[in-house]
Amino acid sequence: MGKNLQTGERLRPVDLARGHGLSTQAVRNYEEAGILPPADRTPHGYRTYTPLHAAALRAFLALLPGHGHQAAASIMRAVNEGAPEEAFGLIDAGHAQLLEDRRTLQAVHSALRDLEPTPAHPPGADPRPGGTFIGPLAAQLGIRPATLRTWERAGLVQPRRDPLTGYRIYDDADIRDARLAHQLRRGGYLLEQIAPLITQVRAAGGLEPLQAALRDWHGRLATRGRAMLSGAAELEAYLRRRE
Repeated sequence: MGKNLQTGERLRPVDLARGHGLSTQAVRNYEEAGILPPADRTPHGYRTYTPLHAAALRAFLALLPGHGHQAAASIMRAVNEGAPEEAFGLIDAGHAQLLEDRRTLQAVHSALRDLEPTPAHPPGADPRPGGTFIGPLAAQLGIRPATLRTWERAGLVQPRRDPLTGYRIYDDADIRDARLAHQLRRGGYLLEQIAPLITQVRAAGGLEPLQAALRDWHGRLATRGRAMLSGAAELEAYLRRRE
């Protein structure tokens, strides 16, 4: 493919696919999805690509790790449709989300610093007076009540039930657990990964597993940030080719 790029020769789908671990069908799918600009056709109907298409493919593949498939595809479609400002807005949204995730990570660290062992209660005493219901808590977190019920089944939250109405009641400890679960889900962790961490938090006697998870999350955010830089560089190269 390098020789073709240097000489400006027409490229076949296999030429674009080779070197990227892609199938020729994937290349055709990318064109049909608008990720690559439309290709010319031979008199027999075969697609022919150019170095511009190769640059578009490199840009898309570079955008994927930092922005994800949906956003990367939308960015490329906007550029190919002559709407670069829309593409820039999508990139800005990705960076804004990364910044928000960094703030979320910092919030988890702050929450850990404030954790204290749950005090013991006399036998028969209700350790969780007062509290909030599922609707207000879900609204506070920006999630659906069904999500909180899923977390309860996974053991992430343990609300008590009102003896008269049967409604779930979340006390301060439940809200803390829900906030941590929400933050860790934002960080990409699965429910089965979060459950043992929440258990450690409840015990407040072994935070190292959660600290290790946060260090891993921090590393993945840094990797995503660098991937965004690489994606921006390839997109800029593609934009210059289009000028």
